[in-house]
Amino acid sequence: FTSFLHLPGASEEVAPPVQQCFIVPKKEINVVSDMAKWKRSQAYADYMGFILTLNEGVRGKKLTCEYKVSEPIEKLVALLNTLDRWIDETPPVDQPSRFGNKAFRTWYAKLDQEAEKLVSAVIPKHLADAAPEVAVYLKESVGNSTRIDYGTGHEAAFAAFLCCLCKIGVLRVDDQMAIVFKVFNRYLEVMRKLQKTYRMEPAGSQGVWGLDDFQFLPFIWGSSQLIDHPSLEPRHFVDEKVVNENHKDFMFLECILFITEMKTGPFAEHSNQLWNISAVPSWSKVNQGLIRMYKAECLEKFPVIQHFKFGSLLPIQPVTS
Repeated sequence: FTSFLHLPGASEEVAPPVQQCFIVPKKEINVVSDMAKWKRSQAYADYMGFILTLNEGVRGKKLTCEYKVSEPIEKLVALLNTLDRWIDETPPVDQPSRFGNKAFRTWYAKLDQEAEKLVSAVIPKHLADAAPEVAVYLKESVGNSTRIDYGTGHEAAFAAFLCCLCKIGVLRVDDQMAIVFKVFNRYLEVMRKLQKTYRMEPAGSQGVWGLDDFQFLPFIWGSSQLIDHPSLEPRHFVDEKVVNENHKDFMFLECILFITEMKTGPFAEHSNQLWNISAVPSWSKVNQGLIRMYKAECLEKFPVIQHFKFGSLLPIQPVTS
């Protein structure tokens, strides 16, 4: 896994650690002062390293370009397709309140029950012991069933889920593009469907001052995709025609399209932060700014990180190397 972090493009296979002792991840951040522990942790270093490795991996590449699709990637897409099918099988119920449809709880109960089995289908037999640990991140990645909300903390759990699969050697260095373009992109489609179908509330939303009600990572990776694009500049993403013509190639524009489908009124009003970003001169500046903003607004915010869980793969222990 270290090669995955430090040598983008290298593809030596990392043998999974012999007899690793897997544990069910648990909450470790209980009070605001615990945040210092998180920032010094191996988990934080590995998580951020993973996000940045993928950021480099998709730089200048379109969603529609050619890339290797391994068997584990196919299996992850199949897992997400299953979650999607369950939405169709669990229609929203009639209820007085407009938001937070209670049918989400029925859908979630099914995932809660099946998560370990779903994860076991993705990982090889000799790593079966890892399933209970890895499955926790999958369950945490789809929203909260009590509040019927979804936000960047849930999104981070899905990235952590993928990071764990890299750490146990299921996903490899040469899966980088497929992790973002095939798996993460499919995850986004399923989450958008959940958000729409069950009218989920944004979790810990900063309202108009947040980047987006639900996601953050596709803006980071999506801006990296657009670095050095010959004609598309940041100012273009507020142009409806540009979005309609290019969204299938770029994650960032897919996000903009979804926002404009879900919100009414002038873009500058409902998505002020994004509107401001459209004034930044280059995509690489946008990308760097978003990485800084992600750390400050998501990873260093107690309301988001208090829900993060730590186990043997993403440990709370301080960084060793």
